[in-house]
Amino acid sequence: MTSAAARSPRDILPLSLPPRGLSRAEAAAYIGISATLFDEMVKDGRMPKPKRINARTIWDRYGLDEAFSALPTSEDAEKGKWAFGV
Repeated sequence: MTSAAARSPRDILPLSLPPRGLSRAEAAAYIGISATLFDEMVKDGRMPKPKRINARTIWDRYGLDEAFSALPTSEDAEKGKWAFGV
């Protein structure tokens, strides 16, 4: 049996309490896209830039929610109602 100190933070949190900070792969999966597309979206401003905690690069789940909500619907995109970086 492992001690609580040796366990990952993901193992400590109950399933009903998702982590606030997500790795690149977790952030991409959270919004339902590949890590490569996620990188493109961060670069062009559709997804937020990460936070740095020591050597870790972490995306804020709330920032991802906000950015995802701002993405155009297929109807908006067809009508040209949305532009990158807005």
